[in-house]
Amino acid sequence: MKKVFGILFLLVSALATLAQKQERPLVQFSGIVRNADSTKLIVPYVSIINVSEKGTVNQSGYNGYFSFVAHEQDTLRFSSVGYASAIIVIPANVSNKSYTLEVSLKPVIINLPVFRVFPWATTEEFTKEFISMKLADDDLEIARKNISRSSIQALMRTLPRDGGEINTFSDFHNSVMNSHSLTNPLLNPFNWGNLIKQISDGDKSRSTDNSSGN
Repeated sequence: MKKVFGILFLLVSALATLAQKQERPLVQFSGIVRNADSTKLIVPYVSIINVSEKGTVNQSGYNGYFSFVAHEQDTLRFSSVGYASAIIVIPANVSNKSYTLEVSLKPVIINLPVFRVFPWATTEEFTKEFISMKLADDDLEIARKNISRSSIQALMRTLPRDGGEINTFSDFHNSVMNSHSLTNPLLNPFNWGNLIKQISDGDKSRSTDNSSGN
């Protein structure tokens, strides 16, 4: 007998719940989800769970906007990663069968514990890798390598010459060519006086010799 009463009670409860749901009118629930700390910031892709309808899930768009059909007095939970969940209950006796709401979600900062990752499985592997590890050169060692003879010779073979080096080489080339070339003394005006003096001295010596012979 108790079982019969229990079954009848469950049946009546189910019928009452069903009748209550059927009595609640439908409503178009729309709105936008924003950041509670800044109304200019929207929260995209928010999960909206209808707790009263066995966890029916809806979602807002990339612009935070949502719109779906629900019942009056439905309980809805808004949740998103990095924000605290918000519970919204659609009121009864909604006019025009439409309910619009701006939902604000509070940002939540979660401090995760420090997690250290070691690439070595054992201490022995770490010791082996540490001993065989090549340390990077310091500034002094880098400077020594840069000014070494082999480095300078390699740079001389690969780097192009600048203007100063080209001018120095041109001056050296001209000096070598001038030192090994024959020049005409008559092209130098300073040699003309010497040449005229030599000719005069020669004429005088010849005239002296002729006088003495007579």
